Amino acid sequence: MPFPLITRLLELPKNHHFFLFGARNTGKSTLIEQLYPPESTLTIDLLDSTEEDRFARNPNELSQIVSALPASITHVVIDEIQKVPRLLDIVHRLMKKSQPYFVMTGSSARKLKKGGANLLAGRAFVYHLFPFTSVELGKQFNLDEALQWGTLPAIFTYPDDPKKQEFLHAYAHTYLKEEIWGEQLIRQLDPFRRFLEVAARSNGKIINFSNIARDVGVNDKTISSYYSILEDTLIGFFLEPFHHSFRKRLNNKPKFYFFDLGVVRALSRLTTVPLLPQTNSYGNAFEHFVILECMRLAEYHRLEYRFTYLRTINDTEIDLIVERPGKPLLCIEIKSATNINLEDISAFAKLCRDLPQAEPIVLCNEKYIKKIDDVIVLPWQQGIQQYFSNSLGTT
Repeated sequence: MPFPLITRLLELPKNHHFFLFGARNTGKSTLIEQLYPPESTLTIDLLDSTEEDRFARNPNELSQIVSALPASITHVVIDEIQKVPRLLDIVHRLMKKSQPYFVMTGSSARKLKKGGANLLAGRAFVYHLFPFTSVELGKQFNLDEALQWGTLPAIFTYPDDPKKQEFLHAYAHTYLKEEIWGEQLIRQLDPFRRFLEVAARSNGKIINFSNIARDVGVNDKTISSYYSILEDTLIGFFLEPFHHSFRKRLNNKPKFYFFDLGVVRALSRLTTVPLLPQTNSYGNAFEHFVILECMRLAEYHRLEYRFTYLRTINDTEIDLIVERPGKPLLCIEIKSATNINLEDISAFAKLCRDLPQAEPIVLCNEKYIKKIDDVIVLPWQQGIQQYFSNSLGTT
């Protein structure tokens, strides 16, 4: 039985040029097909090696093709634009006409940056698409399944765990083959393959480049370049430390998070290991999941928030700090527990009091909203919708 069509939260314009970035299999093509009907859309798929070769040899052919389009074609979709960055020069010229509108998708910004592309100098809006959020899935959402397998759209089409495992391992292999090796982003594949496993097992932890370099067998500079590849191919992101002039000394190294829980478990070789509540692994996965949910919803609602974390030299931590223009600093503690008490959050509450005008909350698996000391404890689903929708800050 096919998985029902899911309405995405991301709203795309009908009458403007734009880029849509997202990792492979996040549903970019599906979303574009839903919004722009084939009878009024020309689609150029650069994942097709024949098409890629054709336009790489003669980018100007795009201008010839567009000039011959009938008036009924209102949109030109170019899938995986990073495959032929030189096409952007042609697109830039063609944008001076009122129509058609250009829709350009990509799973990597690396070649665009390296090629000196300026994303069309602001003529095109920029959007990002992620794996499904819990809000999008609605009644189909299951927390334990999301922590175990992630929320890439394709994972929901597989009926059993072995098939889901196969998909995730194939995804990791495809990433290595097509995004990394095929695009010649590295000279040697084996060190990068080892790096992926080490980086996945370090997911959500403060990055120590020297330790990872030693484990992988390369130098610190190479590890730094590997992390840049993960960022540029949209497989993960750094969560930078919060900087503030207050009396406690802070750790100043970033954390790194992968974009999907299923992918990080596949890279860690842990897909056959069940995630059990009340274990460290479950708690870490839950924290990763909630951080992803907050950041995805903020992006979809075009909220101009900055996300960081804070840890003191004594290992007291605030899992997520959200700087919100015109609103108090939002400090978030993330706990997978179903019953939160004062002892669980006393260090967090004390640290938040050192931050001026901070609003401390806990996102957890509690059933009811509670107030403990100055901290609001919320069921995580209610909390993220309350704080990361367009009505943010109504409490």
